[in-house]
Amino acid sequence: MGAKDTSKHRSVPDPFAGWFAAKGWRPHPHQLELLARAGRGGADLLVAPTGGGKTLAGFLPSLIDLGANPRKGLHTLYVSPLKALAADIRRNLSGPVEEMGLPIRVEDRTGDTKQSQRARQRVDPPEILLTTPESLAILLSQEHAPRLFKDLRRVVVDEIHALAGLKRGDQLALGLARLRTLAPEHQRVGLSATVEDPQGLCDWLEPGACRLLIAEDGLEPKIRILEEAGDPTLSYIPWSGMGGRYAAPAVMAEIAKARTAIVFINTRAQAELFFQALWAANPDNLPIALHHGSLGRETRLKVEAAMAAGELRAVVATSSLDLGVDWAAVDLVIQVGAPKGVKRLVQRIGRANHRFDQASEAILVPANRFEVLECRAALEAVRERKLDGEPTPPGTLDTLCQHLLLLACSGPFDAEAQYEETRRAGPYRQLTREIFDRCLDFCATGGYALRAYDQWKRLTQGPDGLWRLRDPRQAARLRMNVGTIVEAETLKVRMGKRGGGPQLGEVEESFAATLRPGDAFLIGGRVVRFDAMREMTLEVSPAGGREPRIPVFAGGKLAISTYLAERVLAQLNDPQSWKALPAPVAEWLHLQAERSEMPRADSLLVESFPQGPQLQRKEFLVAYG
Repeated sequence: MGAKDTSKHRSVPDPFAGWFAAKGWRPHPHQLELLARAGRGGADLLVAPTGGGKTLAGFLPSLIDLGANPRKGLHTLYVSPLKALAADIRRNLSGPVEEMGLPIRVEDRTGDTKQSQRARQRVDPPEILLTTPESLAILLSQEHAPRLFKDLRRVVVDEIHALAGLKRGDQLALGLARLRTLAPEHQRVGLSATVEDPQGLCDWLEPGACRLLIAEDGLEPKIRILEEAGDPTLSYIPWSGMGGRYAAPAVMAEIAKARTAIVFINTRAQAELFFQALWAANPDNLPIALHHGSLGRETRLKVEAAMAAGELRAVVATSSLDLGVDWAAVDLVIQVGAPKGVKRLVQRIGRANHRFDQASEAILVPANRFEVLECRAALEAVRERKLDGEPTPPGTLDTLCQHLLLLACSGPFDAEAQYEETRRAGPYRQLTREIFDRCLDFCATGGYALRAYDQWKRLTQGPDGLWRLRDPRQAARLRMNVGTIVEAETLKVRMGKRGGGPQLGEVEESFAATLRPGDAFLIGGRVVRFDAMREMTLEVSPAGGREPRIPVFAGGKLAISTYLAERVLAQLNDPQSWKALPAPVAEWLHLQAERSEMPRADSLLVESFPQGPQLQRKEFLVAYG
């Protein structure tokens, strides 16, 4: 949370000054500056490197205010991109709250929160509530939203660089504009890792009323590519594919030398496969686990709790753990497969030695020869402090239509007032009234394409001029479909007959449709046998050593960023740089130059060739975008 020091600091009041001193910490200048700005209204954006104490900076004014002036009701709302991050923040905040005896309840409200707790929060909200953009949208769609948020004093938006420019960010920005209407005096604080356009994020957070605070850079991270480690097991780098599984023994050796490691994999299917390969290369049976978004809630929470308690040596994870999660025991991050983006790599390596005064340590493991180039390009960009990214685009109109429908769920609204509120959302500050009215018309009539179908006529204007739901019974359906993350239909996977055992996770309906009783597949790092499907649940049993099928999940393809692609192209077209590459990679590039050409930024390279025995020969075509 802060840099080490033994002196007591008087810049924060007791009992906080005593708490800092007891921990041997001192507040960072940016933490004190945000504390000094508390109560000024408007918004502040703090841009600080990973491990720079951003979260404490965001919460410290709330904790001090509530400690000095205890009060019931919702005081601070925290919004994060990930459920796992919200749960981690709750664990981390519980420590100082309990140690200082503060009269503060800290709870989360996400898709993992039990229904009984959600119902209690409606009538007895905690002082600090941790949530996600989707859950915030549901809260704002409730009839009791004005009562819940009327006394809100502070909103903390974490990791906003991971939201701005996406539909989830548009949804959140509209929700923040609504909060400004319900609680006009609240102060908004945005927290972000180092980004290429901090002013753009400031404009996203609150146009025209956002103050920017940029913290000092932390220590240079220690990053290396595993092919540079001199490990004899890495003399063979495959031409393509593999998902990095060839390197599982070497990765396991790095885990054995570390205290605790996070092994990041780009997709869920690859994570399942690499976890199996890693377990097979684990002769000492070191405790390792798997974490991704398609696992059961109980499984994910169990893994997160075990990591927080220091009971695991490593966890294999996807992006479900790459934002803000603070596990002090983690001293090594291993990225298996090319990171596909510089910012993504910076975010992930920041999970190791998550402290401002300690350098993060990370290892990149290219899955194949082409990814050696991408890993080197990303590593060079990190060392040069060059980040990828595009300007934040205008807000999407389908997200605005969904927001208008959810707003009607909470009660009638005036179109003029709602237009002005919408323009207070950063991505929609340039929205014209004509476009707004077209969105409203689509919600009311279905627009020119769906006007003939009654089910798309969802809003109506009453005699009082206010817009409301045409059929109030639609409210429950609209809330159930809230969100901008498009996912395929999934089926639960449970162990035991009639699904009486624990839920292992979820698979997509398209994959489930291909299963026959007796088929084995991989889920949650376990090989299971498909027995039956009952009430949209797959009933499974242990499958022993059978060869499993691999579920393919949506989002299984991750595109390389334009900026990183440009750096890879530069390497491909610089033969002098090939001398520093591992021999198998340099050999591959020389062969490409001899048989074909190198891809260039100003053209599209297309190759065609036959493959296979004469009687079974097939023609192949490869296009390099």
